[in-house]
Amino acid sequence: MFHHLEYMINRFYLQPVALVEPGRAQYPVAIRRAREADIAVLQDLAALDSAAPLDGPALVAVIEGRIWAAIGLDGERVIADPFLPTAPAVELLRLRLAQLRATDRRPRRALLPRWIARRAGA
Repeated sequence: MFHHLEYMINRFYLQPVALVEPGRAQYPVAIRRAREADIAVLQDLAALDSAAPLDGPALVAVIEGRIWAAIGLDGERVIADPFLPTAPAVELLRLRLAQLRATDRRPRRALLPRWIARRAGA
């Protein structure tokens, strides 16, 4: 059992844990879509969070070069590292998901025909 725990820690924390400074209030956060290369990290993150892995596409919060939290695009299920201060990152993920859903509901305009008509008239 300890071998498995050591394997999980070494695989998930590729960078030194010292990057997480105690008492630090803010970390730069990058929100992006999960990639193929992130699947193993997301599975490890789900195991660390004692949750099932996310199914389908997801958004991830990358902090200090590591994925700290993720949210599924099809639902609002979140996985996050329980040993790190991930609450602000999860809030940002939910906000970005709401923005993406709002743009999907908005009707898209055909801008190209207007641009062509203006160019032809000029």
